[in-house]
Amino acid sequence: MRSTSTGVDFFDGKLENEFLFMNLLADQSAEANIRLRGRRPRGEHECRRIINYMINAILGTKLGQTQTFTPQGQRIPVTEVVAGPCWVARVSDHGTWKNVQLAFGNKKNITKAIAGHMKKAGLEKQKPRFLREIRDANVETLAVGTTVTASEVFAVGDKIRVTGVSKGKGFAGVVKRHGFHGGPRTHGQSDRERAPGSIGQTTTPGRVYRGKRMAGRMGGDNVTVGGLEVVAINAEKNTVMIKGVVPGAKQGLLLIQKE
Repeated sequence: MRSTSTGVDFFDGKLENEFLFMNLLADQSAEANIRLRGRRPRGEHECRRIINYMINAILGTKLGQTQTFTPQGQRIPVTEVVAGPCWVARVSDHGTWKNVQLAFGNKKNITKAIAGHMKKAGLEKQKPRFLREIRDANVETLAVGTTVTASEVFAVGDKIRVTGVSKGKGFAGVVKRHGFHGGPRTHGQSDRERAPGSIGQTTTPGRVYRGKRMAGRMGGDNVTVGGLEVVAINAEKNTVMIKGVVPGAKQGLLLIQKE
């Protein structure tokens, strides 16, 4: 057992990464006290969670949707997501804020530029499928090459928001794209049932207003869904069960953030 200036006795067992424990001892913030509530952490897993409190997001991919039951017997829809492990590939300082670049996934082949980038971070064995930056202001204790997992970032019951690219629908008309009701089926307008109707006036203004809802390509947009909840976390399989639905197709990239 060891004591720090925070007044909390920390676990002094064998940690796989001594860097984690040293950072925990050096932590002068009240975050450790808030999370521990006066007790010592339960081994390396909780030490990692306290150290990585400044990381509020992780990358993942969508597996699919299913359902589960709460302890009260209520059936709820859930989405299964593979979240992490992610590797810190770069920490960049922009003055008033700092960005953390996370690498996630695996590919068979990567470009030489990405290979050199990962080698510089000490992650030459990794061939990431995705590289994304997360804006964060508190990354002083986060080193390049650190592994971040979902169980370190989230806990059951956390409120989160998920960002992904919605499914592409192709070129769609106004009925499907904007929910127009269409024209009447009778009175000689058999060909106007799904037509957009008038798109403007006459000589004044003599143009179509910007933002007029018309037919066009639908889907493939960045969509963020908030108010979701973490239902379960499987640390062995790196999966997270999220209450509700998240945007995107299966195997699509997701950014999962705390609210």
